[in-house]
Amino acid sequence: MKNVTPSYLKHQFLIAMPHMHDENFAQTLTYIVEHNANGAMGLVINRPQSLSLADILEQLRPEMSPPVRCQHIPIHGGGPVQTDRGFVLHPTGQIFQATVDLGGISLSTSQDILFSIADGYGPDQNLITLGYAGWDAGQLEAEFAANAWLNCAFDPAILFELDSEQRLDAAAAKLGVNLNLLTSQAGHA
Repeated sequence: MKNVTPSYLKHQFLIAMPHMHDENFAQTLTYIVEHNANGAMGLVINRPQSLSLADILEQLRPEMSPPVRCQHIPIHGGGPVQTDRGFVLHPTGQIFQATVDLGGISLSTSQDILFSIADGYGPDQNLITLGYAGWDAGQLEAEFAANAWLNCAFDPAILFELDSEQRLDAAAAKLGVNLNLLTSQAGHA
C-alpha cells in the first residue's frame, strides 16, 4: 500500500465560501500560518477593528504619546482565539524577540515590533491582528470536505498592497472566482 502524504495548507489563503454562516469567518480571507496533523492556525486578514496601533500603544507605553501615523495603522481581528494576543505579519528581513520565518513572510508576536513600527523603524509593510483562528486535528479538512472554504496560493501583494475590503475578492479572482456570483445558499442547483 502506497503511503500518501496529506496535503496541508500552510502558507495559503483560505477564502470563506458565501454560505459560511459562522460569524467568526463569514466573508473572511485567512492566511494559514501552520497546518499539520495536529490542526491548523491562521490569521484573518480582512477584518479591521475600530482599534488602531495608537490605541494599543496607549496601553503598552502610557508614558508616551503615540505618533500621529499610528492612528492610521489598523488592528485586525485575527480570529476568535486569544483575542488579547497580538500577531504581526510582515515581510521576512527584520527579526524581533519572537519572530518566525514562514517562507517569504514572517510572523512576530513580541511587543518590540509594535514599538519599531510606531517609532518609524519598520517594517513598513505589516498587518497587525489581535487573536487568531485555530482548528483541531482534522477539523479544517472536514470543513473543506463540506465546501466551507476555497484555498489559493499566498500572494504578498494581496496582504500588503490592498486595502482590507479588497483582499477577499482579489484572492478569489486569483482562482477565477467571483464570490458575488456564487449563491449564499448551501446545496445543489
